[in-house]
Amino acid sequence: MEKTHTLEQPDEKHETSCAHSGEKTRRQFLRDAGKTATGFGVAALLGHLGNYALSYAADKEPVQIGILHSLSGTMAISEVSLRDVVLMTVQEINAAGGVLGRQIQPVVVDPASNWDLFAEKAKQLLLVNRVDVVFGCWTSVSRKSVLPVFENYNGLLFYPVQYEGEECSRNVFYTGATVNQQAVPAVEYLMSEEGGAYKKFYLLGTDYVYPRTTNKILRAMLLAKGVPAANIGEEYTPFHHQDYQTIVGNIRQFARRGDAAVISTINGDSNVPFYKEFANQGLRSEDVPIIAFSVAEDELRSMDTTALVGHLAAWNYFQSLETPENNAFVSKFKAYCQAEGLPGGNTRVTDDPIEAAHFGVHVWKQAVEKAGTTNVDAVRKAVYGLEFDAPGGKKQMDAVNHHTYKPVLIGEIREDGQFSILSRTGLVRAEPWSEYTNPEKGCDWVNHKGTYQKT
Repeated sequence: MEKTHTLEQPDEKHETSCAHSGEKTRRQFLRDAGKTATGFGVAALLGHLGNYALSYAADKEPVQIGILHSLSGTMAISEVSLRDVVLMTVQEINAAGGVLGRQIQPVVVDPASNWDLFAEKAKQLLLVNRVDVVFGCWTSVSRKSVLPVFENYNGLLFYPVQYEGEECSRNVFYTGATVNQQAVPAVEYLMSEEGGAYKKFYLLGTDYVYPRTTNKILRAMLLAKGVPAANIGEEYTPFHHQDYQTIVGNIRQFARRGDAAVISTINGDSNVPFYKEFANQGLRSEDVPIIAFSVAEDELRSMDTTALVGHLAAWNYFQSLETPENNAFVSKFKAYCQAEGLPGGNTRVTDDPIEAAHFGVHVWKQAVEKAGTTNVDAVRKAVYGLEFDAPGGKKQMDAVNHHTYKPVLIGEIREDGQFSILSRTGLVRAEPWSEYTNPEKGCDWVNHKGTYQKT
């Protein structure tokens, strides 16, 4: 496996807020970290980093990057594979000569599905390890947690997961989908004759910013399209929720006439008991289809898919895409997992966030080489408009708004845990703010100095 530096997880909480105007110096931060981090005092920190310095003497100093994904806790079911694909991509880049003639050295941390710990780990990556870029986060609450850190210390985050929009930071590049690149076209598909012409929609999600904001947009869209408010259900459960008996009973009652669909923004390991209870109560995809925005091939690995056949998901990539480029990517990922002795080995799968994370690393590499430096401000400008032949096809970074042009795909779950692709569009431009809730807002970091104006 690519040589990495892994930070230990602190076992007591200390102040990590970056919202105040006075920033700590690096020396102050090291002193505080030494007081609070288990086995990670100042002397140990400097000694650990010094060990790497010995290896630098004989060659160019490596470029350090951060990997900020939950390797434990409720979100590990989704995030572990993002760490794995970033490490695989780094290994490939290093084997080809690295970036600017320098090897890339990943620094891996585990924020453990703890949103406050995400901010603390982000701060350690930027101020202790001095990484040039970070690849990480899954949930919007984790991204919101680290955002002040990246903005206050001018760090750079590549965020690979679909999200609710209503954000456009100069310190984040969003390689996942916005609502107009996933949720809105998914519901439009269900409303179409091709998708079943459904009239009622039950919005079910985990109780945090992404599901609530996405469903706010979807509710506004449905009302604008003439769906009565009485035909829109909405309910939320906490992270790691396990008992869906009552909720599925409510869905049965809501869908008793056979014209309803479930729009799922459930995240993490709660998907397992939800789909299980759905099947236990005799609900099938032909009766009440579920279309999910956070269930992909990687989540299906830990689920019994026999009862899930026919349910849907909306993404921007599926492993089942039959192209030489995608087949090669899938084979490389499986081979990497087997060679590194990772759980699942060559039975591992790819999915949309995995492909988006892989794409993000390559975009950053291209931008560094275009800029001729790892300097954050120079790299930021170099990203605008970059294209890359990703496994799912050519994708492009927007020229002004830090988002990604992506196709929209609707897939149907198969018994083997893969998806049959039912619908696919061309490249769709991301809209950070939805036309249904904030039509006057946009984002242009090039022409308007980051003011929120329609582009």
